[in-house]
Amino acid sequence: MTSEEFARIGKRLFSEHLIGGNFGNMSIRDGEESFLITRSGSYLDEPGDLVRVPLFGDVPSEASSEWRVHRSVYQQTRHRAIVHAHPPYAVAASLVLDEITPLDSEGKMFCPTIPIAVGEPGSRELADDVADCLALTGLCIARGHGTFATGKTLEEAYLYTSLAEHACRVLSLVPTFR
Repeated sequence: MTSEEFARIGKRLFSEHLIGGNFGNMSIRDGEESFLITRSGSYLDEPGDLVRVPLFGDVPSEASSEWRVHRSVYQQTRHRAIVHAHPPYAVAASLVLDEITPLDSEGKMFCPTIPIAVGEPGSRELADDVADCLALTGLCIARGHGTFATGKTLEEAYLYTSLAEHACRVLSLVPTFR
């Protein structure tokens, strides 16, 4: 069931243009000691075999390059699932804003402030900053890189990813109507 859920969410991410190519990754906690993550370079709509990563200790070489972020989030929070995507409007907004304040009703209701994390992709700095942000909320954007959304399930994390992109699209349109 797990690989089917990963593929289903991956197809949604592709169909909404929230990821492209083999960008992004997803994981779910599979107990108190480890999590399952997509492989490095895998396409999220056809993720193939997942990689089990321990919360402490050596990491298999085939794990996604963002395993540090996922591990830090699971070590510091009670979140059960993470979706990392590269939604273009959210990425663009993160380049010019220090935090996102949605104007749309769904954004205001579910995530009134979306923090911007910093650090190079795959770095310890990014892992620490994203984990700090996600200890307080279910969603953040890594500056110039993409969203990290969490939930009890991949479905919930996907919904936060979609919410972030929608909020940033709305923000990008507002100046044209003024």
